Amino acid sequence: MLEEKLKALRSLIHQSENIVFFGGAGVSTESHIPDFRSAEGLYMKATDRTYSPETILSRSFFMRRPEDFYTFYKSHMIYEAAKPNPAHIALAELEARGKLKAVITQNIDGLHQMAGSINVIELHGNIHKNKCMACGKKYTLDHIIHSVGVPKCLECDGIIKPDVVLYQEPLDETVINKAVKAIAAADLLIIGGTSLVVYPAAGLIDFFQGDAIVLINRDKTPHDHKARLHIHASIGEVLSGCV
Repeated sequence: MLEEKLKALRSLIHQSENIVFFGGAGVSTESHIPDFRSAEGLYMKATDRTYSPETILSRSFFMRRPEDFYTFYKSHMIYEAAKPNPAHIALAELEARGKLKAVITQNIDGLHQMAGSINVIELHGNIHKNKCMACGKKYTLDHIIHSVGVPKCLECDGIIKPDVVLYQEPLDETVINKAVKAIAAADLLIIGGTSLVVYPAAGLIDFFQGDAIVLINRDKTPHDHKARLHIHASIGEVLSGCV
């Protein structure tokens, strides 16, 4: 059964010239980065029960208690040893062949770029990008990791904030527009590793006007009825077997 679905996906990829991939946390779990909502995810495994992860990762908490924010952030959001898995590598190869036009990701780990993908649209930002809130000076992830307490700017002593979208913060309008444009132009939309329950990101698929949607996810999603092909299997196994 799986081989038949892989054959169907290979055929769709062969026929398509403007593919877009839309991915979520499940793309990175095979790189040993936990997702948020599964039994093994961040929301279940975070040990600090004084505040929920949603509270700690909010704009208001960051502004009010930056030291507690960074204690949690460094422990649960940064996986310095993580490497691209077969899914990331397959997508980079598909882009290099001219088939894949964009990767739209909800992840903040930068693994798509590490694998070689170029046109990556990051809806929620990137842990490798950090900026002083006072003067705008940019800093690498290495500076964040090796800072003691709250990372401070070397120029003005301002607080450095990760370039990631926190709860209570809107998605960047320019990024959203790029994602909408890419999806609207696609002839094949491959969705992987996302439950499609988090908005506004999940609503982006409504802009697709192409020939087929393929869903690769271990569990069912609220949008399964829109897909021509469903594959409930390892996303790394599926993509590496079709590219």
